[in-house]
Order: sequence, then C-alpha cells, then structure tokens
Amino acid sequence: MRRRAADYRRPVRRRLSCWIWSLLGIFSIVGFVLFVVHHHHDHEDHVEQPVSERESRNEQVVHERMNLTQEMLSVNSYARQIAEQTTLAKAYIIIAKEHNNLHLAWELSTKIRSCQLLLSKAAMRDEPISLDEAEPNIRSLSSLILKAQDAHYDIATTMMTMKSHIQALEERANAASVQSMMFGQLTAESLPKNLHCLEMKLMADWLTKKSLQDFADERRNSPRLVDNNLYHFCIFSDNLLAVSVVINSTVANADHPKQLVFHIVTDSIHYGVMLAWFLNNDFKGSTVEVQNIDNFTWLNSSYSPAVKQLMSTDSRKYYFDGSQDTGVEPKFRNPKYIYLLNHLRFYIPEIYPQLEKIVFLDDDVVVQKDLTPLFSLDLHGNVNGAVETCLEAFHRYYKYLNFSNPLISSKFDPQACGWAFGMNVFDLIAWRKASVTSRYHYWIEQNADRTIWKLGTLPPGLLAFYGMTEPLDRRWHVLGLGYDVNVDNRLIESAAVIHFNGNMKPWLKLRINRYRPLWERYVNQTHPHLQDCATH
Repeated sequence: MRRRAADYRRPVRRRLSCWIWSLLGIFSIVGFVLFVVHHHHDHEDHVEQPVSERESRNEQVVHERMNLTQEMLSVNSYARQIAEQTTLAKAYIIIAKEHNNLHLAWELSTKIRSCQLLLSKAAMRDEPISLDEAEPNIRSLSSLILKAQDAHYDIATTMMTMKSHIQALEERANAASVQSMMFGQLTAESLPKNLHCLEMKLMADWLTKKSLQDFADERRNSPRLVDNNLYHFCIFSDNLLAVSVVINSTVANADHPKQLVFHIVTDSIHYGVMLAWFLNNDFKGSTVEVQNIDNFTWLNSSYSPAVKQLMSTDSRKYYFDGSQDTGVEPKFRNPKYIYLLNHLRFYIPEIYPQLEKIVFLDDDVVVQKDLTPLFSLDLHGNVNGAVETCLEAFHRYYKYLNFSNPLISSKFDPQACGWAFGMNVFDLIAWRKASVTSRYHYWIEQNADRTIWKLGTLPPGLLAFYGMTEPLDRRWHVLGLGYDVNVDNRLIESAAVIHFNGNMKPWLKLRINRYRPLWERYVNQTHPHLQDCATH
C-alpha cells in the first residue's frame, strides 16, 4: 500500500494528544500534592485529638482522686478559685458596708454563703467540685466582684480594709489564746470532785479517831528521821493523791524500801488529811513523816524576804487582781507562785538541820527506777545535782532572766544551760558551806520590782545555784509529760523519774491520756475511801 505524502499527514491530532497528556500529568501532580497535604492535616488532627482527650481524661482522673485539701492546694482547682474569690468578696462586703452600699453587701453575703455551702458539701462527700457545680458560682461571684470594683473600691482601699480586718482577727485570736490559757490554769488549779471527796473522808477520820493522833505523836520523834545512813526524800505539797503516787512509785521500784525515809511538808488544811492517809497505809517498811508548814515559826517575814514579798499587799494585788496592768500575761499572775510551799525547796537545810544529803521530788513525778544510787553520785563539790534542759528548745539562762539588767549581764552567761527542778539531789553540807539560801534571799530582794524575772522558783534557783550544779545523766529525769504529747517512748522507758510538768496533770480531766497509765498504776485503788469516791 502506498504511503501518503508528508504534506497530507495529520499533525493537529498529535499536538492535541500531547496537550491532553500534559494536562493530565499536571492534574495528577496537583491531586497528589493536595492528597498528601490533606492526609497530613487529617493525621495531625487524628493525633492531636486523642492526645488532648487523653490529657483531659488524665487530668480528670487526677482531679477526681484529689480530696478537698489537695484541691485547695492545687493551682487549677475549682475549690481554690471559689475560696480565693470568697476571701476577696468578704473584703468587699466590709468596704460596701462602710460606704453604706447595703444591697451590694447583701448580694455578696448571699453568694458567699452559697459558695461556702458548696465547699462544705464537697468536704463531706470527700469528692472534688465539678465544673458544672463551680461555674455558676464562679461566674456570679466574679460578676459581683467586678460590680464592687466598678463602685470605685480600688485595690488600695481593699488592701487597707483587709489589713485592718487581719489586725482585728489577730486581736481576737490573741484574746482567745489568753482566755484559753486562763481556763487551762483554772482547770489545773481546781481539785477534782473525787479528790475533794477523799480529803473530806480522811479529815473526818483524823478528827474522830484519836488513835490516829496518838500514833502520829509516837512516830514524830523516830530516830530514823535523822539517820544519815538511810535514804531521805522530801516532798512539799497539798495534793494527797499526787504525793501518794510519788511515794508508792518510789517504794515499788526500790531495791531496799525499808531504808527509805519520806519527809512531807504540807499546809494546816491538809495536815490531818495527810497523816490519816499515810499512817493507815503500809509502804513496805519505809518511814513517812508529815509536817505542818505553820509550825515553822522561824520562816517569817523578818528572816525571809520571800515571805515578806509573798505576804505584801502589792503581791496579792498583782496575783489576784486581774484588772491591774493588763499588759502582763495571765500565766505571770498564777497565784501558785505566791504559795509558800513552792518556795520551801530553798530552805531544805533549815527544815532538816541534821541531814547531810536529800533528794527533792515534785508531787507531779512518777519514779520508775531505784533512786538510791543518787546518794552515792559524786557531785564534785557541787550543791545541786540536776538534769540539764538545754538539749531541749530554748532552755538557757537568757530565756528565764532579763539580761538587759546589768546586774544579770555582768555576772551570768546568757548561754548557760538551764536545769530542771523536780528531781534534785542536794548535798546539804555543801549547801550550808556555800550559803545558798542567803544567795537566794539576795536575788529575791533584787527582784522586788519583778524586772529580773517574772514568775516561778526556777529563775531564782538558776541564780542561787549558779556554778554549783552538777549535771546528771538525762535518764535520771525526763520532763514534758504534762504538756508535750510527743515525748519519745524510749526516753520514757529508760527514765528513772518522769515528770508531768505543765498544766495537764494526770489526775485532771485536762490530761494527756497517753501518759495517764504511767501515773495511775501507782494509785491505791483498793482503799475503801477511793472506791467510795470513785463515782464523784
């Protein structure tokens, strides 16, 4: 077959085909690019959405696990937002009332009560506040706060108002603290009904049973009372049950109780009560002496500046008239500090002139070990053997004494260790030689205006026995069971003497129940009078 000439071929069709293929290629490329871009965006959306959902879900789980306290500490919690708005709203209530905008103050108060109710419900059910619960409260309270701000309650006014409000709250807190301290002291000073009942029954015994009085006369001049081969202990108190526990615990833990002699001094009111109790009870052969402080005729205002000050009109007004000098803390006015029995510890050599060594015990201690090794301790010529308390917080001289007084700052080291009254071994020979009682009298006279120390017998003791105190092993005397709920059990178990110093005495309802069994085990529960008075 003959081919056509070149002039008769169809070049137009070939050009059209090329254009079509070119356009198809371009469309394909564009379509691919669009597909890739679109797929990339879809992939990002697909990835971001689960991540955000997971984060939201995790946040929700964490949120649900938080209790209300944790919510309040969380920056993003609804409870914290509501609480912070409520605090600000309270400030605006005060400002609104001051500007006589009572309607706004009422609106704020109503919304605050609603928010407080929501917080209270959340706390009771122990679940977090949800967004649905929080949102209407947050919105409405925010609206009221903005309304208050629009009323020209600027930030400076708010700050000043809040500052005065805080000061008022601090004053109320201080007043409540003072009141609480006063109530605590009243409770500590009061005698429980059952103990009052016991004393009344014993007083009746003393007055009606002449045999008791005769027996007391027979034992009054016992040679054991002045025998320096025996172990002598002294206790000055008007609390019968407390003294009984001290003696019972000492005897129970002694290796040789028959070698113990206890010297009790009380007041005239409790003298017959003490005799009736201790003459009618057995203490494993140990000797118990009871003396009446009113029989110490030598202890008068002409000999003792302490007695002179304690009996003065100014002292009685200071301790008993609460309307005077309101700047003085109530604890400094406690009348127990003018009770002469508390000051007898500085007159031990005069009370027991024939004794050479004695152990002083407070009536709020319990003895857990044999104390007779105390009498063989070497005091290295010192008068007083005591446990130092500077290992505990702030028990150094500068905390008890006024070192701005040159008489104090020139003679004493402010960082010197304090020590404890309550279990002390006294070398009475060294005491008389050093004239410690005269030193005590000197410092009592210097403190007539109460500028060197405010209260108690420990500060004058720190001064009188300065440089004459031998530190004892801490295990001899552990303190704090009358105010500290966290005394280490290991310390208590290893202690020879535990001390319920503080207002929370074990015989009171105001006590630390954790320690009460340590004291109660030495109460003679079998005594018929105690059983009769148990229900009072």
